[in-house]
Amino acid sequence: MALLAVLGALLLLCFVFLLRLFIVVKTGSECKPGAKGSVSVLVVAGSGGHTAEILRLVDVLSPLYSPRCYVVADSDRMSEEKICSFEASKGHTEFSIFRVPRSREVHQSWLSSVLSTLKALSCSVPLLYRLRPDVVLCNGPGTCVPVCVAALLLALLGLKEVQLVYVESVCRVDTLSLSGRLLYPLSHHFLVQWSGLRDRYPKAVFLGRLV
Repeated sequence: MALLAVLGALLLLCFVFLLRLFIVVKTGSECKPGAKGSVSVLVVAGSGGHTAEILRLVDVLSPLYSPRCYVVADSDRMSEEKICSFEASKGHTEFSIFRVPRSREVHQSWLSSVLSTLKALSCSVPLLYRLRPDVVLCNGPGTCVPVCVAALLLALLGLKEVQLVYVESVCRVDTLSLSGRLLYPLSHHFLVQWSGLRDRYPKAVFLGRLV
């Protein structure tokens, strides 16, 4: 009987958790970002083309999106240089860059990547708790998954409603990236840059080429 009671309690807890997750993802915050002024945005940059694409997106953001914080993988030196050069070219001095462990290195085994992702999540949770952004903007690097999960945890715990905006990379024509597949059901706004992806994924929004 005691075992049945414990199992029942666990099932109830799982149900409540999933219900809360559904509400957070489907409804988001009652106070939408920008409704009361500036929007603090956390931008997740990735190595190579991901960083170039995300900076082109940031370049067209309204001045309303301020302050801006960036998250990069701790082994990604090139992205930090690109971000600093980009912000300097705009004459901006109020931005911050934070590092988290990389979720998965190139050619890393899937088993070991689970552990590295959990490590990245353990660093992302306190970072998101400290920053509490209004919006997380990302476009596919593996680093964005633990960051977005950490943002959802804030909402699940009732600490801060964070809007997740995912823009799939322009190089993804027929299929979503792994990060895209993981975050497709969790993002509040999921944008794709090819109409074929919009047809395959009904939740996705197609606005044409963004970068």
